[in-house]
Amino acid sequence: MPQEQSHESSLRGSADNSAEPRFLVIGQVLKPHGVRGEMRVIPHTDTPERFEWLETVYIGESNPQQVAVESVRFHKNWILLKLVGYDDRDAVESLRDAWLQVTEDEAVPLAEGEYFLFQVVGLQVYSDADEYLGKLVDVLETRANNVFVVNGPDGELLLPDIDEVVQEIDFDNGRMIVHLLPGLRPNS
Repeated sequence: MPQEQSHESSLRGSADNSAEPRFLVIGQVLKPHGVRGEMRVIPHTDTPERFEWLETVYIGESNPQQVAVESVRFHKNWILLKLVGYDDRDAVESLRDAWLQVTEDEAVPLAEGEYFLFQVVGLQVYSDADEYLGKLVDVLETRANNVFVVNGPDGELLLPDIDEVVQEIDFDNGRMIVHLLPGLRPNS
């Protein structure tokens, strides 16, 4: 695949070009840590050190609320985060499983050829034989590799995000070119 992806990927909020902010998930609250308001966070970003310079995060899905960051430290595979106003275990418990987000403007800058996963949603997908396969409607994040969900004339197609399949991503023209390996088409 000619372009890398950033794991700081899930876009939430408005999907159009309105004035509403768009949010990127950077982590998820696992559970309280201790009794003084710290929380264990699993990072959903390729740049977990970004938490060190965060001043605020947005919490929640439908109407994210901005909350100031009080402290950050790293422990094993987690980030231990303390937010202003969440001063005890019970307060943090109310955030269990909550998404931590930043605005799209606060995203970590991408290197040349990298993209956020939300940017591929909506692309028109074609085979390397120029056959229209459908519209990319979702990205499933798995341990092995991401999987692109394409809805097309022949139904749903699941395409692994691997070099052998994804040949080109052309954001300017809204297209993705893929090579269909044997077995990728349903009933093939």
